[in-house]
Amino acid sequence: MDCVEEEVDFNWEEYLEETGATAAPHTSFRHVELSLQSSFQPGMKLEVANKGSLDTYWVATIITTCGQLLLLRYCGYGDDRKADFWCDVMTAELHPVGWCAQNNKTLQPPEAIKEKYSDWTEFLIKELTGSRTAPANLLEGPLRGKNTVDLIVVGCILEVRDAFEPSVYWAARVQCNVGGRLCLSYVGVNDSAYDMWMFYLDTRLRPLGWAKENNLSLKPPTDLCDLRSSSEWTEALDEATTEALKSPLPLEVFKDHADLSTHSFRAGMKLEMVSPSEPFHICPVSVTKVYNEYYFQITVDDLTAEATPTHVVCHADSPGILPVQWCLKNGVGLERPQGFESQDFDWADYLKHTGAEAAPDVCFPNSRGFCKDMWLEAVNPLQPSELCVARITQVKGRLLWLRLEGLTKPQPDCIVDVESMSIFPVGWCEANAYPLTHLLKTVCKYSNTYIFNLIKFIYLCMLPQLDDLATAGLVNGKYCCSQLFINHRCFSGPYLNKGRIAELPKAVGPGKCAVVLKEILTMLINSAYKPGRVLRELQMVEDPQWNCQEETLKAKYKGKSYRSTMRIVRTGDQVSEFCRRVCERLQCCPNLFGPTIVSDKCPENCFSQTKTKYSECFIPPWHTMKSDVSYYKKRKVGRPSLGENAQDGDMSKPARRRKKRKAIFVQKKRRTSIVGYHTTESPQVCQTKNTHSEIFTCISLATPESKQMQAHIRVHKYICFQRQIFCMCTENFEEEDRLVLETNPLEWSVSDVVDFITSTDCASLAKIFQEQDIDGQALLLLTLPTVQECMDLKLGPAIKLCHQIERVKVAFYSQFAN
Repeated sequence: MDCVEEEVDFNWEEYLEETGATAAPHTSFRHVELSLQSSFQPGMKLEVANKGSLDTYWVATIITTCGQLLLLRYCGYGDDRKADFWCDVMTAELHPVGWCAQNNKTLQPPEAIKEKYSDWTEFLIKELTGSRTAPANLLEGPLRGKNTVDLIVVGCILEVRDAFEPSVYWAARVQCNVGGRLCLSYVGVNDSAYDMWMFYLDTRLRPLGWAKENNLSLKPPTDLCDLRSSSEWTEALDEATTEALKSPLPLEVFKDHADLSTHSFRAGMKLEMVSPSEPFHICPVSVTKVYNEYYFQITVDDLTAEATPTHVVCHADSPGILPVQWCLKNGVGLERPQGFESQDFDWADYLKHTGAEAAPDVCFPNSRGFCKDMWLEAVNPLQPSELCVARITQVKGRLLWLRLEGLTKPQPDCIVDVESMSIFPVGWCEANAYPLTHLLKTVCKYSNTYIFNLIKFIYLCMLPQLDDLATAGLVNGKYCCSQLFINHRCFSGPYLNKGRIAELPKAVGPGKCAVVLKEILTMLINSAYKPGRVLRELQMVEDPQWNCQEETLKAKYKGKSYRSTMRIVRTGDQVSEFCRRVCERLQCCPNLFGPTIVSDKCPENCFSQTKTKYSECFIPPWHTMKSDVSYYKKRKVGRPSLGENAQDGDMSKPARRRKKRKAIFVQKKRRTSIVGYHTTESPQVCQTKNTHSEIFTCISLATPESKQMQAHIRVHKYICFQRQIFCMCTENFEEEDRLVLETNPLEWSVSDVVDFITSTDCASLAKIFQEQDIDGQALLLLTLPTVQECMDLKLGPAIKLCHQIERVKVAFYSQFAN
């Protein structure tokens, strides 16, 4: 038997649940929290259209932000919140302060407060003095509505402080942006071996022009000067500067950069520090130079004559600097300085030997928030481009000892400061589509001889029991069933993911009825979009005539575990009906699983049916209308009351526990609750509702003889219905936001849809469209409630996605609907 380590699919939620481990709280990663904030800040001023008066505008204050949504309050309302309103920065008419004056537009207060002040001009002067206006480039153009991190695009130019000289800067170009973690290359250096990784909040990073404005030197990095001549460095810088001025990096990127604190260090002071070159131990260091009140130089103590000094520039809040005796007080080993004669290091003797003083404790910051055995993601200090699964093995003061998992070559626990920008919360890599080095699973491989002997041993041990079962007439008897087949091609219904179904084995069994059924039901649960929901549906499958036994079924979803007890039939003669009732409950083809194997054509003719036609994931307005399929025509669609069986022809109302889904449309919702122009329904909307009812009537009369035709009729009638709504909403689209399509989205395949989503700012969601087989027809039927429910998205990302879908719909109506 050989045991080796193999890579396996890694999922943080499953791993934490299986091991009982705890993830470090997201709030402990301050730099990540800041990176997720909107570019707009509470208190910013802007000019926005008056809701009650056409072609007039007024100044408003940003109260709070939620993704690309802004909560605004017109200036003049003071602390009165009753008139606050939400708007979408991507669709609302928002402008920087001063826009009305430049464009000869009328600036007047809302009617509700018009009489509050006699001199509104004087009021505005006081209101705007010292305030900050929303940047124009965030309200219009390609940067409109983007978060701070997203403003940093590949090719941007910044200035980076020299690692050894704090008054020297040099330009660097962004090669990659991973959630704010930047891969930078110095201008004039074309070798990727010199690339460096920094988080965008690092104090070494400044906007282009910073050095000149602050009378600092602009020179190539000290350790790279010899790579080029002086004229070549200057030429490379001039080219980069000219390029950067065409599309300058917005200064909003640096709004969260911390101001440096003044320090209290003096030259000659001793302290302890995490080794700057090998962050696996702590060593004695000395302050060897003080540049100014913000920066000082630290040198690793080395008393050998031939030593090459290791210097690092620090400031008061630099991570990893510690007071003398810190290691002793915290029970941590301190590396003895090279060349120090005494085997036992003692600070008192060492200070006396060197004639130096210890830096006082007031020089050092203090912070914490992590605990031992918490898990997180961390940069490999020996390979800065690699992020690893990491476990906190020790917490001492403001230092963390991290054990990096999955490394091909083991290394000691690395030491990081609690405020290090090289550590991230669990799930950060996945959220930013960056590879994560995770744990390796030990897999034991057995030889053929070992397997043969094991099988032989088990057979000999079980032979007497098999004889007893045969004597009792139980083998192939009433408590056993034949193979149950999973027919991958059959319609999977609204609850089960067809992609996951396709990965299941083609058959389970034969064997004991309860065992085989439990195994196959567990597979179905794990193949669901929401396993907990399927678990609840399966609880409803019951018949008092059945000979059942109780079995516990389990489900996992989003890090939570669900379990429930289900009654499963025990005898083979009831298996077929049980399988059919389960399929009925899950609204899938009755032959999806059961004793019947389906090869080329399903007897229920479910092959020709599309996801668009049946799945409630994609047709919310009529997700329970199954009348055009012979099997579903006679089935009850709603959820019966507890303890009630779903019998053929039963049209009783669903129980209250099933959430009633309304036909809410993204465009209508945006118009009323986000843009806020009307709070009551117009006659047009009421007329639209009547049209909706007529469509339902037409659909309910569908017959099974015209299945393919009815699919297209439904899509086109639904499109006609939505087109009436879009006629009232397209004016909210700016010309630059309109989409021009080369092909009709009704004819898009799943890959076409995925390609489109990938090309938008919702590229991270493309995988969901691939997994759920969403084609062009399904895309046109998606709405905000559907996206939130079936894709499990929060409001902000859901609205962002629906905006892109809305662009496709508007383009479809204008280019292809006629």
